Amino acid sequence: MYGNVAHNIYAQNNVGIESPAKLIEMLYEGVLRFNAQAKKAIKDGNIEKRVYWINRSVAVITELVSVLDLKQGKIAKYLDGLYGYEIQLLTLANVHNDIARLDEVSSVFKALLEAWRETTNVAN
Repeated sequence: MYGNVAHNIYAQNNVGIESPAKLIEMLYEGVLRFNAQAKKAIKDGNIEKRVYWINRSVAVITELVSVLDLKQGKIAKYLDGLYGYEIQLLTLANVHNDIARLDEVSSVFKALLEAWRETTNVAN
């Protein structure tokens, strides 16, 4: 269902990707953008858009899970659990129109993005 989300995001944005590190950065940014749109939809009472944007965030996180190499150790296993939890929070945010849960996911992804940029030196 969510197959090849990273490629689709790349194609939609028509952006040249210099490295896999840049792609991960773009996926993290995508979650933040989609969550912001979902938050606006909740505030506007627009159920269709809320569902659409939250599903986009879930699709991106699912793609992030699919590219994890769990043989690489503790960090990969930690991220696997963290991503799973963030998907659960998004599902609950969707069911309950819960901006607080949406904000919690955004907060986690802001921290992940910042850490990713610091460790990979792909910041803009």
